[in-house]
Amino acid sequence: MFEKFDENQAMIRKQISAWLEEDIGTGDISSMSTISSVHQSQGIIHVKQEGWMAGIPVAEMVFDLIDPALCFTRITEEGAFVAAGTIIAKVEGSTRSILAGERLALNLLQRMSGIATQTRAYVGALEGASVKVTDTRKTTPGLRLLEKYAVRIGGGYNHRFGLYDAVMIKDNHIKGAGGITNAIQQARERIPHTMKIEVEVEHFLQLNEALAAKPDIIMLDNMNLESMKAAVALIRHTHSHIMIEASGGVSLATIKDIAATGVDIISVGALTHSVPSLDISLDLNERKETKQP
Repeated sequence: MFEKFDENQAMIRKQISAWLEEDIGTGDISSMSTISSVHQSQGIIHVKQEGWMAGIPVAEMVFDLIDPALCFTRITEEGAFVAAGTIIAKVEGSTRSILAGERLALNLLQRMSGIATQTRAYVGALEGASVKVTDTRKTTPGLRLLEKYAVRIGGGYNHRFGLYDAVMIKDNHIKGAGGITNAIQQARERIPHTMKIEVEVEHFLQLNEALAAKPDIIMLDNMNLESMKAAVALIRHTHSHIMIEASGGVSLATIKDIAATGVDIISVGALTHSVPSLDISLDLNERKETKQP
């Protein structure tokens, strides 16, 4: 995902440009009507609660697209844990430009840092375990790349990025294909040999059918702990090469017990779909006036 983030800088900048246009429209009327065009400021970006930082390079992109003359200085490293009150960056230059980019930069910083902080909590709950914590496709439309990047910053892993990069056979695919066996067989005939097949099962009847069809990954969906433990034992005994994923109803209160069943991966929708944003602000400081040209 770090590579995907780096490789898609042009796309990210294009998205940011669209978001800025959405917010600014024909101009920031509040700043234009109250602040001189030659007024200069330093904006201090600081956190108001502890957490893990993600999105500092994205905030820098926002201000660069607003006004390349702005000087953005990173004070805190991406991925660092910060205490409340920590200054994470400063931006200097036109006051109007700083205020035009403020809201979008903060929105992205807050959202991404909230995801990184949430992910750290889930990963931390499994300290010492070999289980991987992954995200899902339950992301905000338009923000998937940034949100999945934030999961990686938080120490988690990424599941498939979209519908195009992996076969994941879920309940409705099973219904549409006429069963797990047909779904797996048809997928295997139509995809490249390099692509893996994952199938979701909810009970042992489906699990036994899936095992006979030999997928690469089996997802145990919304199983209780007793059933999940028995399913893992069966898969390990009969098809030890199959990777096992647990999903559904995962919380900080349950993830440690789920990991103890012996699964390889735990996918957590809550890493992205219901995350509180980290509280981050920008305050102007050391304002100065330049001469009118």
